[in-house]
Amino acid sequence: MSPGRLLVAATPLGQPSDASARLVRALGSADVIAAEDTRRVRTLAQALEVRLAGRVVSVFDQNEASRVPALVDDIRGGATVLLVSDAGMPLISDPGYRLVSACVDNDLPVQCLPGPSAVTTALAVAGLPSERFCFEGFAPRKQSARTSWLRSLVAEPRTCVFFESPRRLADCLRDAVAVFGPERRAVVCRELTKTHEEIVRGSIGELAEWAADGVLGEVTVVLAGAIPTADPEALVADVNRLVEDGMRVKDACAQVVAANPGAPSRRELYDAVLRARD
Repeated sequence: MSPGRLLVAATPLGQPSDASARLVRALGSADVIAAEDTRRVRTLAQALEVRLAGRVVSVFDQNEASRVPALVDDIRGGATVLLVSDAGMPLISDPGYRLVSACVDNDLPVQCLPGPSAVTTALAVAGLPSERFCFEGFAPRKQSARTSWLRSLVAEPRTCVFFESPRRLADCLRDAVAVFGPERRAVVCRELTKTHEEIVRGSIGELAEWAADGVLGEVTVVLAGAIPTADPEALVADVNRLVEDGMRVKDACAQVVAANPGAPSRRELYDAVLRARD
């Protein structure tokens, strides 16, 4: 008997109409639906006017490890298992890693039905650089751990996306002000795609004031990366090495500036090279 497969499917963040056609078909045809919350997947199916023909089982953080063996056996026996979380993409700060890993270890087919994700949705509307970014999951709950975590991001040049509880958002932003200073740019995305969606942009100092009276709903934070700084003496040394290899000073300055984010302009570096020769 040929094995079945695991389908990892993204579900809408708020609007049922964001469900993909592939998700709709999978909900109506999968032999087993492994859902973070069985009530939510049934509500979603009802909104999409889909009849769940397969068996529905719960797979959440506390029981995922115990569920994996039986689900792997189902797939090995030819079943199609559909994995969904409450919203967005499974495994992205949601259950699913253990099941996917077990299928990979057992050479069982794993496919993804792509769709909504709070991470990429927030990044798309933030208005901050997005060509390189990092995702940090949920911010630590305790202040000491949260402060240490924020300090680890002080020099991070990439835009950072993370989730935060609405109950802890004000504290998190206050801690961010203490670590980064008040001027670092950030965006708080609340209730993405839902009726009361709100996108608030500003400095973290401004956002901390905005959140001080309390915030409701699902929250995703997008934090601007650190502005890189370059050591002027090291840049001059790099230019001189290129010049020694036969490159013109102006061309060497252009190459060094392009390779070092946070470097001064080509003209400023050129002047610095000339000053160093005096």
